[in-house]
Amino acid sequence: MDGQLYKARTRFLFHAHIRIKIPASFDDAVFGRLFAVLEFFDRRYNSYSAGSYTERINRQAGQFAEVDDETVSMLAQAVSFSELSGGAYDITVMPLLRLWGFYKDGMTVVPTVQEVAAVRDFVDYRGIEIAGKRARIRKGQEIVTGSFLKAWAIDRMVAEMRAMGIDDGIVNAGGSTIYALAPDASQAWDVSVADPLDDGKVYSVSLCNQCFSTSSQSETYVTIAGRRYGHILDPRSGYPSPNRLACMVSDSCAVGDMASTALFNETAETFSGRMAAISRQYGVEGFLVDASGRCIRSDGVVFTETV
Repeated sequence: MDGQLYKARTRFLFHAHIRIKIPASFDDAVFGRLFAVLEFFDRRYNSYSAGSYTERINRQAGQFAEVDDETVSMLAQAVSFSELSGGAYDITVMPLLRLWGFYKDGMTVVPTVQEVAAVRDFVDYRGIEIAGKRARIRKGQEIVTGSFLKAWAIDRMVAEMRAMGIDDGIVNAGGSTIYALAPDASQAWDVSVADPLDDGKVYSVSLCNQCFSTSSQSETYVTIAGRRYGHILDPRSGYPSPNRLACMVSDSCAVGDMASTALFNETAETFSGRMAAISRQYGVEGFLVDASGRCIRSDGVVFTETV
């Protein structure tokens, strides 16, 4: 953005460093107002926040819990995405994450086939029920908000930015959710991501009022017997996906993050068909880098690959 002066602030929310960069002409008080939006969502809806609506649903599993309209919207969107992805996306995956050792120290053995099968019985988005402003999951189920809540909150914050008259800037939420505001396409922002297993290979896109969502196994994993197992588990199999990277470009951060998570669980052979179905409904475009380093892209995504 030639000639424009910017200023930025960073805070740690949703277990990620979130950096907001806006034109220097705006008062510093703007940052407080924007981060307040994120703090509100973190406090009220994060499954890790005591007393949040999601924590209440988990704690009262098997019974209906009182929720608000925002919770209903989030759950309805997540269930819709689960159906569209054929179960590759499922926010009730928490029991599998616990089984694989993501919430305990010293995981020493890979779960047995029998253990995985037993826990998979509790991973099923169809167990989420919504009735008015009440929601429940089945006994033994647990919702985790990590795959959508941060992005959902960024969407709400971007709306607040626009209401303040901010039409130029960029929000980087932990590197996995990046939203770029620009007055027009000539002032788009360039965003890049490296192959997690090959730093010399970089994928770049230009964003104009769009989000770039990334899923990979490079940051969060457990090591068992010297081998890394990533945190993105395929709800259909119960095992970590072997893929390297899934990247989506979308108008909505929440949609982009859900899509990148779901499509990370596809194979080189199934990616294109699933991507096309999601793109038809939500206008998302993207690409998958599989375990071998092969890149499979949708027809509408424009990116450059450098080696």
